Amino acid sequence: MFWELIAVIVAGVAGAGVVMLLARATGGRVPKWLIPVGAGAAMLATSISNEYSWYDATSGNLPEGVLVAETHESRALWRPWTYLVPMVDRFVAADLPSMQPNADTEGLWLVQLHFFQRWHPTRTVQVMVDCPGARRAAPSGGDGGEPRWIDVTAEDPILVAVCGGGA
Repeated sequence: MFWELIAVIVAGVAGAGVVMLLARATGGRVPKWLIPVGAGAAMLATSISNEYSWYDATSGNLPEGVLVAETHESRALWRPWTYLVPMVDRFVAADLPSMQPNADTEGLWLVQLHFFQRWHPTRTVQVMVDCPGARRAAPSGGDGGEPRWIDVTAEDPILVAVCGGGA
């Protein structure tokens, strides 16, 4: 976050500098009020670029075997450009190398899911996935009790990632 702030400030200085050079090159025919407009436009463009590149940068740095299972695209009124091109603001990744099969039940896996969200710390949750039964569950309360199973469709992105990658 700190480096993104620095990048935005540098972009603002650069944007103002470009307008000042343009004014000097044209012999002062460019109005002075365009200098802060150039700075603001450069800062806005840098911020938008940072928002859109977050997903690619984060998912591209995942360790080998950690598969992006699901993404969430965001649209917001205060970001009107997202109605034209939605941006990914969070995603779920399945840690396939750490999957553990159940010794008693064929096709039952324990997998770690990592939840990534822009400007939030990453959360990790262990989830059980029943590939033949097309269902998944988080261990209930972590106390060794019965899990609460959720029936999902065969197209469920987490089920596809786990069962397609590990089963």
